[in-house]
Order: sequence, then C-alpha cells, then structure tokens
Amino acid sequence: MGRIDPQSWKEDLPAFAEKTAQFYAGELDKNAYKGFSGLYGSYAQKGGQASMLRLRMTAGRVTQEKLAFVARAIREYAVPRVHFTTGQTIQFHDLDQETVCAVMEQALDVGIVTMGGGGDFPRNVTCSPLAGLVPGERFDVLPWAEAAGEYLMHFVKAEKMPRKLKVAFAGSGENESHATYKDLGFVARKDGAFDVYSAGGLGNNPRFGVLVAEGVAPEKICYYIKAMWLTFRAYGNYENRGKARTRYMQEVCGGPEGYKKAYLEKLQEVLDSGEDLDLKLQPVPLGKKGNGTKASGPRVIRQKQEGLYAVAWHPIGGQADPETFCRVSDLLCAMEGAEMRLSPDETAYLVNLTGDQAEALLAATEADTAHSRFETTVSCIGGATCQVGMRDSQALLRECVQAVRAAGLPDGALPQMHISGCNSSCGTHQTGVMGLRGGAKVVDGKAKPGFTLFLGGASRQGEEAMGRELGAIAQEDVPRFLVELGRAVAESGQDFAAWYGEDPRRVEEIAKAYL
Repeated sequence: MGRIDPQSWKEDLPAFAEKTAQFYAGELDKNAYKGFSGLYGSYAQKGGQASMLRLRMTAGRVTQEKLAFVARAIREYAVPRVHFTTGQTIQFHDLDQETVCAVMEQALDVGIVTMGGGGDFPRNVTCSPLAGLVPGERFDVLPWAEAAGEYLMHFVKAEKMPRKLKVAFAGSGENESHATYKDLGFVARKDGAFDVYSAGGLGNNPRFGVLVAEGVAPEKICYYIKAMWLTFRAYGNYENRGKARTRYMQEVCGGPEGYKKAYLEKLQEVLDSGEDLDLKLQPVPLGKKGNGTKASGPRVIRQKQEGLYAVAWHPIGGQADPETFCRVSDLLCAMEGAEMRLSPDETAYLVNLTGDQAEALLAATEADTAHSRFETTVSCIGGATCQVGMRDSQALLRECVQAVRAAGLPDGALPQMHISGCNSSCGTHQTGVMGLRGGAKVVDGKAKPGFTLFLGGASRQGEEAMGRELGAIAQEDVPRFLVELGRAVAESGQDFAAWYGEDPRRVEEIAKAYL
C-alpha cells in the first residue's frame, strides 16, 4: 500500500484550469462546472463571479510548513476571506480564476492536497482536535486518522463512490468529530482498540451510524475502509444523487442489523483477498517540554505534557481575519514544536506552547475571537456564498452576536448553537442542543426569510439524539428571541445547561411567540 506523492496530482491541474477558464468565459454553465470542479476541492460561489478553494488538512492538523504556506498565500494573493470549516479544513473565498488555480498548484508543494475536497469523493478525515494532548482521551487517535486520510486518497478516482464519504476518528466519548454518525467512524476504546460505526450522516433522512464492529485493532482500519467502499458498490444508490449517501443503505438492507450483516460480508471479502493493508506506524513522541512559565485564562487549556498549553481561537462563525491569521502564523512558526489543530466546531487550537508562548498567542488573537460560549456558535458559510444555501447563516450569526452583546447577557446564558443555511446540515444543526436551519416562514400569506428551530440534539457517544423540529422563526425575529431566552436564563442565576436540564419545555414556552 504505497503512499501517493502529492506532486502527482499536478498532472490533473491543466484540466481544471481549462474548465475554469471556460466557466468564467461563460462557455460552461454552473451545474456542469460544479460537477467537474468538486473533484479539485473548489466551487464557484453564488453569482458565479468568484471561487472558493478547500485546503484539505487531514485530521485537522496544520503543521508549521502548511501554516506558513497558507499565510504566504493570503499575503501574496490578498485573500479576503478565510474560513475554518466543520470538516476541519481551511477555505479561501472570493478568489479569481488565476488565484484559485495558482494556490491549488502551489499547495501541493507543501503536501496540501485539494483533490477530493468536494464532489463524490472521500472528504477530509476528521478527528478529535486535541488528540494526544489532553487528559481524558482513551488513546491518541491522530496517527491513525492521518494514516486513514493517506489511504483514502487512493479512492479519489475510484468508481461508484457515494456522493460524499466522510470518515472520522474520536479519541473519547466526547465524540467531537461525530464519528458515531459519519459514513465511517472509529471511536477509541480504553483497551486501545476501536469500535467502528458505519452508514450514518446528517441532512435529509439523517441516521446515526450502525455499530458494525467492536475491539478492532488500530493497524487493521484500512480493511474496514475498503469494506465501506465495497459495501456501497454493492448496495448504494449511486444512480440517484438524492440517495447516493451511505445512510440510505440501512433501509436498502432492511435496517441496522441487515446493514451490519452486509457490511461484515464485504469486510470478510477484503480479509480473504490476501491484500496486505496492515498499518505499521511508529508514532513520534513530542519532545518539547515546558520552560517554567505559566498561562491562564478561559481560552487556555493545560496539555497532559507537563508545562505545555493550548490556546483556543474561535473567530465568529469560523471566519478568521486574514491579518490575524498571518500574525498567528508568524508567531507559531517561530515556536519549536508548535502547530495548529482545527476543530469540527470551527475553533482553531494553537498547541504545544510554553506559558509565555501561550500568552503571546492569547494577545494576538484577542480581537478576533469569541468571548462567550454563545459566540462559539457553529455556522456554515451561508447562502450568500454557497450555491445551494437558502439563507445567510453567517449574517444571522453576526446579527445575533451584536444583539446579545448589546443586551449585556452573561457568558453561559445561551448555549453554543448550530446554524445551517439549508437542509444539508453543514452547521450540524440536527445534533446541537439548539439548532437553526435556513428556510422560510409564512407571515400573512407571504413567505419571509426564516430559520427552523431545533431543540434537544446531542452528539456524545451513547447519548446521540436528533433535535426536535419546533417550527420556523422569521430571520428578523431570531435575535430578539435569543435575547429574551438569555435574559430568562440569566435571571434564574443558572447557566443554560442547568436551566435547560431542569425543564427543556422552558425554551419552547419562550419560543412560542416567535414560531
């Protein structure tokens, strides 16, 4: 099982440049271009006047070399928008034709592959963002997630792939990467093995994954990945794009048990084939140690490595200020062993820091970060940018943050929410404790921009739940609803988690006037 040289993808780039030129010249319509460009990790933005580019960061890990490249590209091409995604990638937005082609090619020189970043291909492998660094994890899943990401690149040009193939690794029951409801998920166990979940996913017809195997040795995970592909080839509906996702196979196979049987049959085929897919990894321990300096604050996390810290940086909506990003890169790249880890909730963690280094990065990010639990709300890129998005989730989030700040609500009065601009659930609204999905609200017989409210979702392993759909709120009313809710919680003297835990119906009572 050889490694694919990132440079080899350059052979495919002239075709992208040709089609992109045709699209911007008006010779190729947006649907045809979208069907082509997704393979390259790029899409035209709404309006067809600019492009986005998704820089794949396997397992959310951004090494110093990759970080420096991203900052260099931002400066050289004056990139106006940088987005940390829920898929643990970095997206550039508002790029012109020449820039998107140039950055795509130059990224390969530092091992950043955009191929397969969109379309019917294996997407970026996601992972617990602080894997290997914090107490409480069952074991360090990062090396295995990175190896899985490398192996999945062999399937970028495979036939009969699902419309997306999302693979995730979780180091604990916190399940930050949503491994129990991805197309394929590996969740660490205390005994050093993985439990494997399959055929899950959010969006239309959401499903939690089926537990198809328990106690899987980490070095065997590639057999399970190949079995996933073979199972979809046998049972997936790759002719109907609306159902070309692995979760629909649960129904095709007669339910979870039927699906598990079908998957295990394909797994046995892989095992019987004689193909050697065993992983032989030699994890490299972190050699850096603390220097006696200390750091403190709500954004500081103590690592399990003595004397080292991580700093949480969460730009509102995951929209990082380009100048701040470059400043962070300059600092981090001068710090031995430091790097960035991206999280599925759009937080960037700056890790492996001594106390004085952590304090420097706290100061560098202070003006461009969330300052409350609510301000870490997760949002997709939004309908103003995304071709399929119905509503501008980013604009709504900014309006809500402004209203909450103006009302003087204390931290904890509102939860971290999850906002998606459409049914696709890129903002994971379906499994947030409170979620919003873009749509419409009918007022006096006329449809107005609105968001449907979801309540009671959960993502922790063993406690997973889909939020209940309560009804639509006019977009203009959402900030007022949240302020009223936050005031009720603040007046109780509790934080939202405790207040909601006592009686979830309290949220529904306040929401009634807006639904």
